This record gives sequence, structure tokens and C-alpha cells, in this order.
Amino acid sequence: MAIFFVLCILALGILLIHLMLQTGFSYLPESVVIVFLGALIGMIINLMSIRNIANWRKEEAFSPTAFFLVLLPPIIFESGYNLHKGNFFQNIGSILLFAIVGTAISAFVIGAGIYLLGLAQVVYKLSFVESFAFGSLISAVDPVATVAIFHALDVDPVLNMLVFGESILNDAIAIVLTTAVLDSNDPMMSTYEAILSAINRFWLMFFASAGIGVVFALISALLLKHVDLRKNPSLEFGMMLVFTYAPYVLAEGIHLSGIMAILFCGIVMSHYTHFNLSTVTQVTMQQTMRTLAFIAETCVFAYLGLAIFSFRHRVEPALVVWSIVMCLLGRAANIFPLALLCNKFREHKITKKMMFIMWFSGLRGAISYALSLHLEFSDETRHVIITTTLIIVLVTTLFFGGSTMPLLKFLRANKKTKRSRSQRKQKEVSLSKTKEWGQAIDSEHLSEITEEELEVNYSHATRLKGFVRLDMKYLTPFFTRRFTHQELKDCKSQMTDLTNQWYQAIRISNDHDTDEEESQQTSLSNSHSSIQRGV
Repeated sequence: MAIFFVLCILALGILLIHLMLQTGFSYLPESVVIVFLGALIGMIINLMSIRNIANWRKEEAFSPTAFFLVLLPPIIFESGYNLHKGNFFQNIGSILLFAIVGTAISAFVIGAGIYLLGLAQVVYKLSFVESFAFGSLISAVDPVATVAIFHALDVDPVLNMLVFGESILNDAIAIVLTTAVLDSNDPMMSTYEAILSAINRFWLMFFASAGIGVVFALISALLLKHVDLRKNPSLEFGMMLVFTYAPYVLAEGIHLSGIMAILFCGIVMSHYTHFNLSTVTQVTMQQTMRTLAFIAETCVFAYLGLAIFSFRHRVEPALVVWSIVMCLLGRAANIFPLALLCNKFREHKITKKMMFIMWFSGLRGAISYALSLHLEFSDETRHVIITTTLIIVLVTTLFFGGSTMPLLKFLRANKKTKRSRSQRKQKEVSLSKTKEWGQAIDSEHLSEITEEELEVNYSHATRLKGFVRLDMKYLTPFFTRRFTHQELKDCKSQMTDLTNQWYQAIRISNDHDTDEEESQQTSLSNSHSSIQRGV
């Protein structure tokens, strides 16, 4: 019944998003609308339970284990797999600075602030570990609104990648940081020892988990390079799915971070393994992962809405208000100093307007809420943290997510350069992730490397620097298959044959329908003429 309940909500969510796309409603992110849907369903279930009509409380309960084992992996893997890797690897230093150092700064500011305010009896008192666990989990931000604004403002793609890359890694970093803080929760340790333990645990989990993901991805690249499964796309796709999920469960099984493992597995598989696949599997892989990520995200945001009415809340107004203030201060302490530091080493400077947008768009997502459910503190403290997290997620998503389009219009109005109507129409942006996904298949994800292309890339590699040069010169030739023109031709013809068969089936059915219509019309005209002759 619980599964049936989830499927019903999914169906409603899909229809609601379709209605949004059909009507052109683009003032709120889809996530916010799904939260509203969940809240409405939660309210109806609550009323039914109060009036003893039916009790669906058991079916609507959100399981943190199901979230971490079923819903979260496809979301994280998809974000890594469908990443445009060119700009990502060229800006890996800046992205890691924002993701690791920035998230740690934000977590420290929020955690320390809440802990000190609790000691001063201004807010609900949390222990040192509880404060920093809360600071870590609430530092996970949602990139949707930020990326939407950046697309609309015609921002340099490098800056776009900088923010998007930071947002992707940020979720994984927040999860690892929270886990590291919880693991250091030992009453025998002093505060100083607990901090050192959390830092050591964080670095171990980060590098070991990322290493597992990279190793699995490289093994998959070598396997699919040397074992030719291209003529059987089902086997090829099955092998890809195995390598997608394996690093996650292995890392979780040995008490490391499965999220970090699956994220880096996705990034590296996208960079090497993907180009060893047949064109059919390339398309299938991309669209399947997008669909799974969409379903998982819809479920998570619907449950977020359900929690508004289904969860037993413990509201502490002072803690809620000060937590929101600390979130804004933590985001400011993260974005502004690190952006200024990055500008000293970058050709593409981050402007003050971009810094403001990055700070403004620090929405807290569903991952923060799921992390709060995973905490194992005393019942009272747990309820306070979960309720506070839920309110912060809803306030930031509704207020900042809802303010995205007005801010966008304000920034456009202040632009000195005037654009024609046609240009404005071209730059019209939607906060719909589904629409962006459905517009086209990424061309970067539909190609194979021929021997000639590899030689050209090798000649260009001498002008590149750092990891990109190493990758182009040594790693890509080793892990990626070099296709002959004949193999490439066979692959393209396979894709063309499948498409032609599909079109032919449609054409035959249409022709058949047309023939039937023509015969009906002929018989009708014949009968009509015979009636006229009779008259």
C-alpha cells in the first residue's frame, strides 16, 4: 500500500508538471509546486484520519533508509553523469574550493552561532555535536534557481559551471560532513579532540569514497573498451547499471560515503566509459538516468510537503529565526571571501552582481530534510532539529525560489544594453528542470572518438596545461576506445535502422488508417450518387 501511495503521488506530480509546461507557468521551480501538492495531500490525509474516515499515516511515513538507498543515488549520479565536463575539469580547483572550504565555512558559522546562542539562552540549547551536525546538514544548497538566473543573464559558461559544479559537490560534502560530525560524537573526547576527529574522518571519507567511485568508473571504461558489447545494447546497458550502483553500496557497506562514490563514478564514467558505448546505449543511458532522477526528486519533494502535516512538530521560533539569519551569514562568509580569493587566480572574474546572485540563491533543498531525519539524538532534540530544518527548507525555497523571477526582471531592467524583442524571447528562461532536460539530447553525449580525432586532440594537447593536458595526452587514449571509420559507420547505421523501423511502423499505420478513410469516403459517395439516381 505504501508503494501504491507513492505511485499515486507520482502520477499526480507528473500531471501537475505537464499542466505547468502546457500553460507556460514559470514563476516557481517545479520542486516548490510538488511541495505544495504534497502538503495538500498531507492535509487531506490528516483530516481523514481525524474524522476516522481512513488512516494512511503508516503509508505516508518517510523512510530515511529508503531515501539514502533508493531515491538519492539516481539524483546524485545523474548530476555527475550529465555534467558538461570540459569546463568542470578546467575549473576543478575553484569548484573544490567553493564546495569543500565553502561548505565547511558555512557549517562552522551556523554550528558555532547556534551553539553560542544556545549557551547565552537566546535559542533552544543544543550540545556542541548537535549544533555542528545541524550546521552541516543545513549547508546543503539547491542549485536550480541559481542556474536558471545564470542562463537568463547570459553569464560566461565558465562562471555557470563554477556555481553548478559547486552546487553538485555541495550536497555530497554536506552529507559527508554531517556523518563525520556524528561519528566523532564520543562523550570521552574533549571538544578539541572531537573537532580533530571530525576533520580526520571527513578527509578520510572524502578521498576514500571518491577513490572507490573513480576506480569503478575506470574499470568499467576498460571493460567496455576491450569487451565488445556494442552489438547487444541490452547487455551493454545492463553492465552500465551494475557499475552505476556498485560503488554506492560498497562504500556504504564499509562505512564510507556512498554519495561521494557515486558522484565521482558518474563524472568519470561520463568522461571515459560513455564514449565506449554504442549510440543506442548512449541515448538510453542519458534518458534513463534523467527519468530516474526526476522520479526520485518528485518523491522527495512530495514527502517534504507531506511532512508539514504528518510529522509531530516541535517549533522553537527563536531557533528558527536565528537559524535563517545564520544560514544567510554562513552563505555570505562562504561566497564573498572565496570569490575574491578565486579572482586573484582567475582570468574570468566573478563580478559583485554574480556574488550577490550566488549568495541570494542559496536555497536549502530536500537533502537537508532527509539528513535531519537520519539523526539519532534524544527524541525532543531530534523533533526540534527536524521541525527547524523543514521550516528553513520551505522558507528559503518559497521565498528565494519565488523571488528568482522578480530579481531576474529587476536585473534585466537595470541593464544598460537594450535588446530587441526577438533577443528577449530567445533569452526567456523557465525554472523548469524537466523542460530543460526535454529540449534536446546533449551533443556532447552522442559521439565516439575516431583514430583521426584522437590524433587531432593529441596535437592540441601540447597547448593545454595541468590535468586537462595530462587527460588529453595519456588518460583519454588509454581508457577510451579508438573507433575505425567502419565501426563508426556500423554504429550509425544501427541507430538509423532502428529509427527508420520506428518511422516505418508509424507510416504504415497512418497509411492503413488513410486507406480505410478513403474507402469509407468512396463508399459513402457511391451510395450518395445511387440515392440521387433513384430520386
